[in-house]
Amino acid sequence: MKILRISVLIFLALLTQSMMNAEKIERIDRVKTVVSENSDKVFLVYKFDIKEEISPPALRRTQRAFETADSLNADLILLHLNTYGGMVDVADSIRTRIMQSGIPVIVFIDNNAASAGALISIACDQIYIRTGGNIGAATVVNQTGEVVPDKYQSYMRSMMRATAEAKGRDPEIAQAMVDPSIVVDGVIEDGKVLTFTASEAVKNGFAEGIAENVEEVLSKAGIEHYKIVEQKLTFIDRIINFLISPIVSGLLIMLILGGIYFELQTPGVGFPILVAIIAAVLYFAPFYIEGLASNFELILFGVGFILIAIEVFAIPGFGVTGVLGIMFVVSGLAFAMVGNRGLDFSGVPATDIVMAFMIVIISFFVSIVGSIYLSKKLLTTNRLGEIALDAVQNKEDGFTSADKKMQELIGKTGVAFTMLRPSGKIEIEDDVFDATALSGYIEKGDKVKVVKYETSQLFVKKV
Repeated sequence: MKILRISVLIFLALLTQSMMNAEKIERIDRVKTVVSENSDKVFLVYKFDIKEEISPPALRRTQRAFETADSLNADLILLHLNTYGGMVDVADSIRTRIMQSGIPVIVFIDNNAASAGALISIACDQIYIRTGGNIGAATVVNQTGEVVPDKYQSYMRSMMRATAEAKGRDPEIAQAMVDPSIVVDGVIEDGKVLTFTASEAVKNGFAEGIAENVEEVLSKAGIEHYKIVEQKLTFIDRIINFLISPIVSGLLIMLILGGIYFELQTPGVGFPILVAIIAAVLYFAPFYIEGLASNFELILFGVGFILIAIEVFAIPGFGVTGVLGIMFVVSGLAFAMVGNRGLDFSGVPATDIVMAFMIVIISFFVSIVGSIYLSKKLLTTNRLGEIALDAVQNKEDGFTSADKKMQELIGKTGVAFTMLRPSGKIEIEDDVFDATALSGYIEKGDKVKVVKYETSQLFVKKV
């Protein structure tokens, strides 16, 4: 009886393994299966390119490509790839979209599939690579090129390993492209990150063949009759791709925050706030169209902006209201970059959220520092000497632009006709004048004294 139970268990184990292998083979040979079942058919091949850094525009291009391929009932998708890598979270999203595709995907590596590009390539059903091309070097680094802590490497190793397993490729070789401590006999030794040449990739099962162009790729895949439909980006697509790139997003954030800063330094409503509003529209619009930003982020940003305005114009000093305003503005800008739904962040990788906040915070500090520096330079230097009067008219020589009546106000007292924050209006002997508080804020109705008159402006202090 015991022998019978053991025999049954062994049989079930072998059956399970056989089913797993069959499933694995089915995933690996999806292209061959489609070709063999339709040998005389004219294949509809949908082709799109990623020949850039792996960033949000590349993800958007990929999503559009798969949507269009599905709508056309394409038989195959061909990715023409040439990249040195980019953002890991974006590469993971592209990898996931490829692996979930009901249409087989072939990638043609036209020279480079480094770092994030290697992860994307391994996710495809078949890989072809140009002579002189390479694939690998997937160690995660920061924007300065330094290797990040191991928890990030561990995440990348697991993605490479899982992707290789799903596509029937050696998972140890895949993670050796990330971790220099992994040794694969006959492939890579300790202390080196793995990168394959074209011939090495074919030899070790990480490429189906070497090809020099798209036509040769299809020929080696066994496709004789085909029609290629290439992805065509509309003008709107190009604008959106441009606006959602990390560099442009960072610049728009700087314009938003810089415009707000300059506006707070000048009385009334002027050009800086107009720049901030235009930059905010350009920043949020593409994310809103793509479904990343929603009403939640717009409301968060708007409430933050209002809180900052209340803090500056209605409440003396800078306290809780201003801090909350800054937090809301930063959060609204950051959340617009990730695929959350309101306060629901399920399914959003933590790395995406951290990266979004890093972009916003760095842009925030660069904007503030740049605004302070620029305001000082504009006020203390003259770069337009050729078209501006630079002669000095000294007061000792009898030159003066001061109004004699205004000079006579020095030493007189009056009341704040409006709140001075620090600019406002004062009333002296039934006449109202523009004035600036020397320090802090002065409430409406407080008694003030004129202490000096410079640059056509009265300066007062609270009595």
